[in-house]
Amino acid sequence: MSDDTAASTVPVVCPACETTTRVPLSEVADTVARHNDGQHDGRDVAHVDPAIVDRIADLAAADLGLTDDSE
Repeated sequence: MSDDTAASTVPVVCPACETTTRVPLSEVADTVARHNDGQHDGRDVAHVDPAIVDRIADLAAADLGLTDDSE
Protein backbone atom coordinates (compact mmCIF):
# COMPACT_ATOMS: atom_id res chain seq x y z
CA MET A 1 0.00 0.00 0.00
CA SER A 2 1.42 3.39 -0.95
CA ASP A 3 1.64 6.29 1.48
CA ASP A 4 -1.08 8.12 -0.49
CA THR A 5 -3.44 5.16 -0.21
CA ALA A 6 -2.80 4.71 3.52
CA ALA A 7 -3.35 8.43 4.14
CA SER A 8 -6.73 8.42 2.42
CA THR A 9 -8.18 5.50 4.38
CA VAL A 10 -9.80 5.52 7.80
CA PRO A 11 -9.71 2.70 10.38
CA VAL A 12 -13.14 1.33 11.24
CA VAL A 13 -13.40 -0.90 14.30
CA CYS A 14 -16.05 -3.34 15.40
CA PRO A 15 -15.52 -4.50 18.97
CA ALA A 16 -18.31 -7.08 18.70
CA CYS A 17 -16.72 -8.75 15.66
CA GLU A 18 -13.19 -8.06 16.94
CA THR A 19 -12.25 -6.57 13.57
CA THR A 20 -10.53 -3.48 12.28
CA THR A 21 -10.49 -2.52 8.63
CA ARG A 22 -9.35 0.50 6.66
CA VAL A 23 -11.75 2.02 4.15
CA PRO A 24 -11.50 5.04 1.87
CA LEU A 25 -12.70 8.23 3.55
CA SER A 26 -15.46 8.64 0.98
CA GLU A 27 -16.88 5.21 1.88
CA VAL A 28 -16.75 5.37 5.70
CA ALA A 29 -20.38 6.28 6.38
CA ASP A 30 -21.81 3.69 3.97
CA THR A 31 -19.42 0.96 5.12
CA VAL A 32 -20.20 1.48 8.82
CA ALA A 33 -23.95 1.63 8.17
CA ARG A 34 -23.89 -1.47 5.96
CA HIS A 35 -21.87 -3.43 8.53
CA ASN A 36 -24.08 -2.39 11.44
CA ASP A 37 -27.26 -3.12 9.48
CA GLY A 38 -26.05 -6.52 8.30
CA GLN A 39 -24.25 -7.74 11.39
CA HIS A 40 -25.83 -5.94 14.35
CA ASP A 41 -29.50 -5.31 13.43
CA GLY A 42 -28.76 -1.61 12.85
CA ARG A 43 -27.24 -0.97 16.27
CA ASP A 44 -24.27 1.44 16.28
CA VAL A 45 -21.55 -1.10 17.07
CA ALA A 46 -18.90 -0.55 14.38
CA HIS A 47 -17.43 2.94 14.26
CA VAL A 48 -14.45 5.02 13.19
CA ASP A 49 -11.46 4.51 15.47
CA PRO A 50 -11.99 6.98 18.35
CA ALA A 51 -8.38 8.21 18.15
CA ILE A 52 -9.04 9.33 14.57
CA VAL A 53 -12.27 11.06 15.53
CA ASP A 54 -10.45 12.94 18.32
CA ARG A 55 -7.63 13.97 15.99
CA ILE A 56 -10.06 15.25 13.34
CA ALA A 57 -11.93 17.22 16.01
CA ASP A 58 -8.65 18.76 17.21
CA LEU A 59 -7.66 19.72 13.65
CA ALA A 60 -11.08 21.24 12.96
CA ALA A 61 -11.01 23.24 16.20
CA ALA A 62 -7.53 24.56 15.41
CA ASP A 63 -8.59 25.43 11.86
CA LEU A 64 -11.60 27.35 13.19
CA GLY A 65 -9.43 29.18 15.74
CA LEU A 66 -11.18 27.56 18.69
CA THR A 67 -8.01 26.44 20.46
CA ASP A 68 -5.90 28.39 22.90
CA ASP A 69 -2.39 28.34 21.45
CA SER A 70 -1.04 30.82 24.02
CA GLU A 71 0.42 28.12 26.27
